[in-house]
Amino acid sequence: MVPVIPDLYLASQSPRRRELLQQIGVNHAVIRASVPEQPASGECALDYVQRLAREKAVAGFAELQHQQLPLAPVLGADTLGLVDGEILEKPRDKAHAHAMLRQLSGRTHEVITAIALHDQAHQAHRLSITRVTFRELSDAEIDAYWKTGEPQDKAGGYGIQGLGAVFVKEIHGSYSCVVGLPIEATCELLREFNVPWWSAGVDA
Repeated sequence: MVPVIPDLYLASQSPRRRELLQQIGVNHAVIRASVPEQPASGECALDYVQRLAREKAVAGFAELQHQQLPLAPVLGADTLGLVDGEILEKPRDKAHAHAMLRQLSGRTHEVITAIALHDQAHQAHRLSITRVTFRELSDAEIDAYWKTGEPQDKAGGYGIQGLGAVFVKEIHGSYSCVVGLPIEATCELLREFNVPWWSAGVDA
């Protein structure tokens, strides 16, 4: 059997991003991209998340070349939460997760996802911002939520596509942005790089 050559590589280990690409029928594979995730001194949240997405795409393409794999555009993405000007990334531990969710309780925060596509010819990127409002959370349910294991690898300490959905009162913007890959913005980039979507093979 002849192996299928990917139309796109995803420079992310996130199963949620893979599921979103599968949802729209993109023929893709995952490529490793090791990028330090630490904001530079004085770097604002918007610059930081966009820089990480670009660096992940570039690192993923370099890995393709290193492994001598068939070349195709590489998609990098990064997601973070923002409240009171503070970046909310993945929780370090239970106490950190509890503090973040307590900060989000009964309030509106922003979820920012940056995406970038990179190939041997050029690079392009997009930014998506969604406002998410939480209902009031009790300390008991925050503790119970931590015990499920779901918050541990989620930006902002919750997963809107999972058990954390019960905390969300309303959203304004792209739901898939909060999950980790804004579909509309992603399709704009796919079209720009001539990457098809849908399993039926409809050209982008």
